[in-house]
Amino acid sequence: MASSPEVDGMSAATTGKKAKKTKNQVDESELLTVPEGWKEAPFTKEDNPRGLLEESSFATLFPKYREAYLKECWPLVQKSLGDVHVNATLDLIEGSMTVKTSKRTFDPYAILRARDLIKLLARSVPFEQAVRILEDDVACDIIKVGTLVRNRERFVKRRQRLIGPKGSTLKALELLTNCYVMVQGNTVSALGPHRGLKEVRKVVLDTMKNIHPIYNIKTLMIKQELAKDPELRTQSWERFLPNFKRKNLNKRKEPKKKSVKKAYTPFPPQQPESQVDKELATGEFFLRESQKKRKKLEEIKVKQAEALTKRQEERNKAFIPPKEKPMKKTKKVPSEGKIDVEAIKEKVKKAKNKKLGAPPVNPASQTPVPGDKKKNKNKSKG
Repeated sequence: MASSPEVDGMSAATTGKKAKKTKNQVDESELLTVPEGWKEAPFTKEDNPRGLLEESSFATLFPKYREAYLKECWPLVQKSLGDVHVNATLDLIEGSMTVKTSKRTFDPYAILRARDLIKLLARSVPFEQAVRILEDDVACDIIKVGTLVRNRERFVKRRQRLIGPKGSTLKALELLTNCYVMVQGNTVSALGPHRGLKEVRKVVLDTMKNIHPIYNIKTLMIKQELAKDPELRTQSWERFLPNFKRKNLNKRKEPKKKSVKKAYTPFPPQQPESQVDKELATGEFFLRESQKKRKKLEEIKVKQAEALTKRQEERNKAFIPPKEKPMKKTKKVPSEGKIDVEAIKEKVKKAKNKKLGAPPVNPASQTPVPGDKKKNKNKSKG
């Protein structure tokens, strides 16, 4: 009985370990999930009171047609960058924009956001949208699509396919990804959250690979609906997503008879056997001339006999009677009722008495009268 408290102590220790494990598992799962409405604390001057040690600068060129717009909105750009203590300069002679950090700059990432801002302005993004890059939750992506398609006409068609009729495809993509998308020249500029930028890049690259953007938009719509269900967040969505098969209509017609290439060998082909080699193999080379002649005559006689039999068979074909088709037995139609013989006899008698085209004659009128005969004789004499 002394062993019972020890056993109880062991069981309590194991249960304590299991409880710790479950707690750790719960903590890990909680760490992986981001709570709703959570926002990262903004970076303030208190986080970096001494500022930056070195000065950093970035410059970018802009096209000639953007000069007038940038000249108008440049005071607004300087004001927005002044809030993060970054200096901005516009050089209209060289056609470039430059951003620099100052002694008062405390946020080390502010210069990178300022660099993205001038890049977006150079790529025809309006200032109202480009200023959003200075926010913490917003990022940008400039996708170069000019070198993805060789043929210029094909590239223009695919770029127009991305925009859609009256910009409808681009608008649908913006609503699904919560990003601002600008198609200009050989680049596509996107501005929004990181998750949306990833989807925008995929859609743009697939469009340049001749995959219509409507397929990706359909999948995005389904994903958006599935994300609303909390039970499906941890499950795989492959069974819900459509699987579109690619149809290559411009496939070359394959020939009926395919020529199979033989495997390459460095050795030359084997030489064909000569007549002497064949005779040596069969043993005819060692026979006498008389024996050779006799053998040839025998072969000729065998061939003649085969030809005679074939000719005889062809001649005999003319004398072979053709196969007659079997006679088809006619089925007797069963009589519906008994035939009235007496009625048929009466009909035949009536038909004999009648004359064609004459009225029926009474039998009484046909009997001759003796007085009439005499009158007729006298008339004929007179």
